Formats: sequence, C-alpha cells, structure tokens
Amino acid sequence: MVNLVEAQKPLLHGLMKMAGIRPTTVELEPAGTSMSFWVPAESLPKPNKKPSKKPERPKPVVVLIHGFAAEGLVTWQFQVGALTKKYSVYVPDLLFFGKSCTGATDRSPTFQAECLAAALSKLGITRCTLVGFSYGGMVAFKLAEMRPDLVEAVVVSGSILAMTESISVAELNRMGFKSSSELLLPTSVKGLKSLLKIATHKKLWFPDCLHKDYLEVMFTNRKERSELLEGLVIANQNPDIPNFPQKIHLLWGESDQIFTIDIAQQMKEKLGEKASYEGIKKAGHLVHLERPCAYNRCLKRFLASVYPDVPDQK
Repeated sequence: MVNLVEAQKPLLHGLMKMAGIRPTTVELEPAGTSMSFWVPAESLPKPNKKPSKKPERPKPVVVLIHGFAAEGLVTWQFQVGALTKKYSVYVPDLLFFGKSCTGATDRSPTFQAECLAAALSKLGITRCTLVGFSYGGMVAFKLAEMRPDLVEAVVVSGSILAMTESISVAELNRMGFKSSSELLLPTSVKGLKSLLKIATHKKLWFPDCLHKDYLEVMFTNRKERSELLEGLVIANQNPDIPNFPQKIHLLWGESDQIFTIDIAQQMKEKLGEKASYEGIKKAGHLVHLERPCAYNRCLKRFLASVYPDVPDQK
C-alpha cells in the first residue's frame, strides 16, 4: 500500500527545485558522519559551465534548522520559496533526521552544532543568519555561542537556551507527559494526535491512515533520537546566559503550549538589549506551519533589519 507521506515527497522536492535549491550531502569528521542539505542551485559545481564575466553580488545566507518531529524540508516548506529571491537559503537535516547520520556516540546539541558548523564551512559559508525551530533553536543558540564569527543573527521560535532537569520535569508535568520521548517520539496514532493537539492553536483533522504514514516516514532512528532527547537535559539548574554579540529575535506563536510566551518573554529579558520578541496571534508551537504568511512577514522584516542593503521585500 502506498505511503501517502512518502508519495508527497517528490512533489515537495519539485517545489523546492522550482524555488532554486537542490539536495547535496556533506561528508564530515569523524568518519561515518554526513549531513544532508538542500542548498542554492548556484552554489553547486556545474561542469563545463564558463564563469560569468560579471559575478553577481552574493546574497546573504539564511540557514533554516528544523525541530524534532520532522526533517528540514517538511518543517520549512512554506518559508523556502518566500526567502530564496533575496537570500541564499540552506536547509540541513540534523543528525539522525533525513539521511544525516554519524557513527559517533555524542548526542548533545553541542555536537549537532559542531557538525553543522563544519558542514557550512565545507559548503563555503563564512557568515550567516540562523533560523531555528524548537530543537533546532537550541542547536542555533549553541552554534551562535560557539561561533560568533560565523553567526551574524539568530531567529528562534518555540525554543529555549537550554533544557535543565527542572524545566524538563515542570513542562512535561504541565502537559501531562511522563517523558520527552512520550511527547516527541509517539509510537501510535493516538500519541501523534496528542502531540499535534498540543503543538497547534487550532485542532487539525487528518485521517488515521495519514497519521500512520507520517509515523512511519518521519519517526525513524528512534533509539538515536531518544538519546538526543536525553542529551538535551543538563544538570545545572541555573546555567550561565551566554553574552551573545548577535541580534536575537524570538518569533513566537502566542498560543504555544510547549514553550509559552511567558517563557519567551522571560528569555528575552535574560538575553538583554540585543534580543527582541514578536508574537503571532492564533498560532501555537508550529507557528511557521499554522500561519506561514504572518510568520514569513515577520521573518523577512527582521532579516531586512540585519541586511539593510538587500532591497525591501514585498
């Protein structure tokens, strides 16, 4: 029987190619580590093509980092086309998502950030803005802390700086779950429905067969992903707040039930004067999917403040 989610991938890939991005794989150290990316078509080598006499001015680079319940393209399917006209858009799959993998045993956000930085370097990127959602936001924060020379600005939605034991327990208890894996790695249609109910502002209806297909396609590498969730939690209950030199924009769904707007606003105060907050009404944790037009307007407005020389976006 045809898996409907898998069957939609060629259509999504075709739309991404129309938007000007193509798939590639970056091999990394340690051996056995690789990351799959969608990158601007012009960034890939073209055999037998003569160099242009008048090279185009390079576009600013924007890297879209996905969350825990889907790989890169599915997460950012409504943002890529909105950005590629003005920006060079890169969409990675973090380790154990999509075709990205490693033989290393490190499951920390720091290791994800190190691998992402190494992959971006191999792709020739020396400066970029990161846009991170949920788990991807934690990786974005870590990469911005580690590599201020690489990261010019950060946009984060539905995420926090670090997951302490106390935050993890409190948030899971509030939502009625015993563990992060129970919430984020559902094994049944009922579990996936519970996750979607918490992650969205408005209840979405899909047939059970589609939920089953999504579970089969998007929740692979369960052992490794469970270890990633364990690697998120740190023992330090009061971790130091990094002194980020970058602009940081917190772009939130005002009905986010996983990381509420109160958490976002408290984080803004801790991050200091370079941080800004913007809420989007009638949207939950999946704000970029629920209200993509509103999200894209806010995102492009912030990017325009980071890159004022790029022509205004309509």
